[in-house]
Amino acid sequence: MIANAPFSLSCPLPELSFDRIMLGHGSGGSMTRQLLDEVIFPALDIQGEHDGAVLEPVTGRMAFTTDSFVVHPLFFPGGNIGDLAVNGTLNDLAMCGAQPRQLSLSFILEEGLPIADLWEILHAIRIAADSAGVAIVTGDTKVVEKGKGDGVFINTSGIGTLLPEANIHPRRIQPGDRILLSGPMARHGITIMSQRQGLQFDAAVTSDTCNLFPLTRLLLETCGKDVHFMRDPTRGGVATVLNEAALSSGTGIHLLETALPLDSAVEGACEILGLDPLYVANEGLLLAVVAEAAAAAALAALQSHPDGQQAAIIGTVVAEHPGMVIMESRIGGKRVVSMLPGEQLPRIC
Repeated sequence: MIANAPFSLSCPLPELSFDRIMLGHGSGGSMTRQLLDEVIFPALDIQGEHDGAVLEPVTGRMAFTTDSFVVHPLFFPGGNIGDLAVNGTLNDLAMCGAQPRQLSLSFILEEGLPIADLWEILHAIRIAADSAGVAIVTGDTKVVEKGKGDGVFINTSGIGTLLPEANIHPRRIQPGDRILLSGPMARHGITIMSQRQGLQFDAAVTSDTCNLFPLTRLLLETCGKDVHFMRDPTRGGVATVLNEAALSSGTGIHLLETALPLDSAVEGACEILGLDPLYVANEGLLLAVVAEAAAAAALAALQSHPDGQQAAIIGTVVAEHPGMVIMESRIGGKRVVSMLPGEQLPRIC
């Protein structure tokens, strides 16, 4: 495993009179103002005139989401908690069929956090938001005593506007629908686990964290209301999302093990660690259920995008065994893919 390369900063850390977060930075007084004015506001390009955001009215349907990010370690190959927080929130909106518009960010900082680490996280946030064309419009900062925060926790909220083609709901899933996955499973969870355990593999394993809205927009523009359901399989992995979809729709799901996209390095790591990749978390993966007639066009649309080149049709919705996911193995046998019973990988997002 190669070490995570330093994140590319758009501007260097300014010279400051402090190099670590102190309890006084959460007091609400002059030290708080210093942290905001000299570090957070410049990094995120936020104007701090109000405690909230004044937004222009929007016509049409809107989507709203909120999330929290407590990943450990804070930095990992492929990203850090900053761009993970932005992408994770954008993806929740995208799975509703919404174009992300605005974000709020709240930080809980631990006493002793190096300012250089905070600066790197802030710039990862800024780059991810700018790349997605999303405005960070408001936020909050708190500081907790050393030992009570594990560096940084981030809470987010996001607002988006639904695309006119979007009609996404598990109740629209029906027998005959095809299930598509936009790329290889389990990359994020295995990346986090390898960093915690100090594991090294012959090939580098990196997180798949990315903004999924370009893929969802492409899918909806291509297939419209033939896209019945979408979800990003984060905690609990692909298996958990499919079980939830089967239960909500009252249908069964038939998976093909031979069709599941999986990188060889990740597959080997799962074997070493005794993990089933179907349950391992992802942070840049789209699972979609589309009408049978639209499946070929949907697959071609996903594969035309750089983030979907390894997309695959992995299964079919069936009337049999409602509420259950059954997988046909490589050797022709079948097994039940149940809901994840407990925590497999703690704190992966």
